[in-house]
Amino acid sequence: MVKFSKQFEGQLIPEWKEAFVDYWQLKKDLKKVHLFNNTNKTPNNSSTSLPKYIFSSIRNYSLFAHQRIEHGPIQVHRKLASSSFNGDMYETELLDQFADTDATKEFFACLDQQLNKVNKFYRTKEKEFMDRGDSLKKQMDILLMLKSTFKEQQSTAGSSHGSKEDQSISCTFSNEEDSVRRIATQEEMQNTTSTDDVEKNESPFPDSPRADELAKSIQMKREEGKLRTLSGRVISCQGKSLRINIPLTTPSRTFSAISYLLREDLLNQSSRKCGPEGANIHLNRSNLHHAEKMIKGGFIELYKGLGYLKVYRTLNMLAFIKILKKFDKVTAKHVLPIYLKMVESSYFNSSDKVMKLADEVEELFIKNFAEDNRRKAMKYLRPSQRKESHAVTFFIGLFTGCFLALLAGYAIMAHVTGLYRPHQNSVYMETTYPVLSMFSLVFLHFFLYGCNILAWRKNRINYGFIFELAPTKELKYRDIFLICTMAMSAVVGVMFLHLTLLTKGYSYAQVQDIPGLLILGFLLILVCPFNIIYRSSRYRFLCVIRNIILSPLYKVVMLDFFMADQLCSQVPMLRSLEYMACYYITGSYKTQDYGYCMRTKHYRDLAYAVSFLPYYWRAMQCARRWFDEGQTSHLVNLGKYVSAMLAAGAKVAYEKDGSVGWLCLLVIMSSAATVYQLYWDFVKDWGLLQMNSKNPWLRNELMLQRKAIYYLSMGLNLILRLAWLQTVLHSSFENVDYRVTCLFLASLEVIRRGLWNFFRLENEHLNNAGKFRAVKIVPLPFHEVDEED
Repeated sequence: MVKFSKQFEGQLIPEWKEAFVDYWQLKKDLKKVHLFNNTNKTPNNSSTSLPKYIFSSIRNYSLFAHQRIEHGPIQVHRKLASSSFNGDMYETELLDQFADTDATKEFFACLDQQLNKVNKFYRTKEKEFMDRGDSLKKQMDILLMLKSTFKEQQSTAGSSHGSKEDQSISCTFSNEEDSVRRIATQEEMQNTTSTDDVEKNESPFPDSPRADELAKSIQMKREEGKLRTLSGRVISCQGKSLRINIPLTTPSRTFSAISYLLREDLLNQSSRKCGPEGANIHLNRSNLHHAEKMIKGGFIELYKGLGYLKVYRTLNMLAFIKILKKFDKVTAKHVLPIYLKMVESSYFNSSDKVMKLADEVEELFIKNFAEDNRRKAMKYLRPSQRKESHAVTFFIGLFTGCFLALLAGYAIMAHVTGLYRPHQNSVYMETTYPVLSMFSLVFLHFFLYGCNILAWRKNRINYGFIFELAPTKELKYRDIFLICTMAMSAVVGVMFLHLTLLTKGYSYAQVQDIPGLLILGFLLILVCPFNIIYRSSRYRFLCVIRNIILSPLYKVVMLDFFMADQLCSQVPMLRSLEYMACYYITGSYKTQDYGYCMRTKHYRDLAYAVSFLPYYWRAMQCARRWFDEGQTSHLVNLGKYVSAMLAAGAKVAYEKDGSVGWLCLLVIMSSAATVYQLYWDFVKDWGLLQMNSKNPWLRNELMLQRKAIYYLSMGLNLILRLAWLQTVLHSSFENVDYRVTCLFLASLEVIRRGLWNFFRLENEHLNNAGKFRAVKIVPLPFHEVDEED
């Protein structure tokens, strides 16, 4: 039977772990109570305590015995809080012989502290979710109102013009400049009433200089925000002034925002000339669809948060019951009914607001987003996890055996024929070996990602929430291992077949189609539109690659820049892919002119581009994040990738030129980039090297128990970051072609990236846990603008 502590740890919400009952600390305090009772169970102590026992018995049978029996060994007092936000506080008073034991006092003090902590956190999260629920209800009302207006105008236009081409709502564009000062005054007055440290000389009147400055600052912020979202679209519809905020997550919305700013200037000028009524704009079906999608996502995340809060209530209640049962068993006292009565009446267990709100969310979602189909709605609100099949484990073992057998056969045949010896068979190493190295790097990286998922799950790191993965579609680590073993079995099998045909006397012209067909086969599987071989994951991967390539135009999320970082470690794979594309597209495989791509100027120029393209994409993502969030740290991070681009360019130039000048430039640029990258790895990405940490040179919160793993990982990351020295030292394995050495060094970089991935997500998880962020905050599309008449 599984212990409750293991069950408790396995079911709690990882980001809220600090807010749960500290069951392990209570067990430690209870162990102290148990040790104290054992040390006092001696004959001398029992004889000396006999008078106390007789006196206690006589007192229990006195005239006031009913009062003592009512209270029992403890009495829990409820202290009314000064504010409703903090809630009531609970404090336990020990009676009888409990008052003389420090261990028992410690236990109940910790128990009271845990109860008060749970109540306060529950009250805070409940208020947060209730406010979000009210906002979403208002958003739903506005959306339904706009939809009805859209249908009315569409039907009117259809009846008057005889067509249904009018797909927009005609609304009035409000000129904000006249009301900025009034809004600034209202916001200032709200801030004055909500904060205690307000200066006495602030004036609430609109004509004061401070109100003018505040109005200007708000106007500047709004002008800046118009590019970051499609805000600034203030529409007046059915007597309400609304601001529509559609995030600039796609290139079309980004270009729409830029074109909108140009139109807005013309509208402002025309509104000043025409009068205060303003000009007309159109809210089309696309905007309504995006708004509906945002509101739908908001309801899903709200329902998920309410479910987490229910789990929080249930697990904490079970923890209190279990620890009180253990206390009664250790001390032979009946504390459980007394204390549990107060726990059951406390706020976190007695409040039913969460239950009611969850029912309301279900009803609204079923009615507005599922066409009154409850089963369809529950697929979104309560997505079921995919069941893991034992067949997957069987096929992992099967393909692993196939891969190892084929790899052994290929290695033996390559050793006998001497393919990998220097200058032995340059045709094979130039035309076929890049295919093997390319697939080896890709699926080694993918295999390490599966190992990362396994380690994240074991350490309760919520990678699915961080990457915003759908629970029904995300790849499990077994799926990843199956894909890797199956794909590498196919790759090594094809390479073994190709080498076998060469040894039997076939010419390169006859068998050189085989590696090209292998590449083509994998590309066709990647873009296959049929629902086979993890279609949802393939589609998501292609979308992420699209977002990376067009990174300045797409809003950057965690998964996008995480994948872009992976590409920064796959530059050798990209260069092999570039060469193979040139080799087969230009038809060089037919003439066996494998040096054609090397001699072509366009290819040489493209080699520079491929070497720093991943760093360029990552730099553009940093620029976009700075544009969206306004944090200077993103610009500093951008500088890291610019230095990596310069180092990569210097490396390619030195490999082609080999002069002393390029060597000196390579050493300078690579050294500067390495120091920059190491600092960012340890301090920013991993959150380590904190001077005042309780764990020397690490951070306060660690997911792994052994600190040596962190020090070892930092040392290993330092060594693997210096792999570029091989380019300077020209070191290689004896009796092995230099391309094999390059593959080995590229594999070390992939391994370093796999190590980096674990600690990067560990730090991100701890940041979420520090802010108790377990659900995604979805931006809302509509905001009412309050203006005084």
